Amino acid sequence: MKQTIEIKYFSKEIEPLSYIGGKSDWIDLRCAEETVLKQGEMKLIPLGVGMKLPKGYEAHVVPRSSTFKNFGILQANSYGIVDESYSGDDDQWFFPAYAVRDTVIHVNDRICQFRIFEHQPTLVFQEVDRLDKKNRGGFGSTGVK
Repeated sequence: MKQTIEIKYFSKEIEPLSYIGGKSDWIDLRCAEETVLKQGEMKLIPLGVGMKLPKGYEAHVVPRSSTFKNFGILQANSYGIVDESYSGDDDQWFFPAYAVRDTVIHVNDRICQFRIFEHQPTLVFQEVDRLDKKNRGGFGSTGVK
């Protein structure tokens, strides 16, 4: 099923959003203005887009697998969530970057990716005395290999 999403471009310099050759259902986002970061510096990198997500959906924004290798930046909030209420005329998406080395990110460099997910259902938590499952052995217990 196809879903239409209204998108506003804040920059005419970035390429329009598209899927990359059918390799994934994640969609790359690009740097919308040249960004210079020094080691240890944090900046919000404009992504040049804003969207009106469908009701009941949110976008999950994460770095591309090559972002750290290519640019030496980490996503400062680890994992970004954009909910459908962030859809005003000036609500541009940003990538909060923390630089581990001096770097320059150019306009149109692909630095992160997103996909949309439905909100989780309303959860009800029921307290119990036992979970009645076998213990796995603690945190990090699945081994190294």
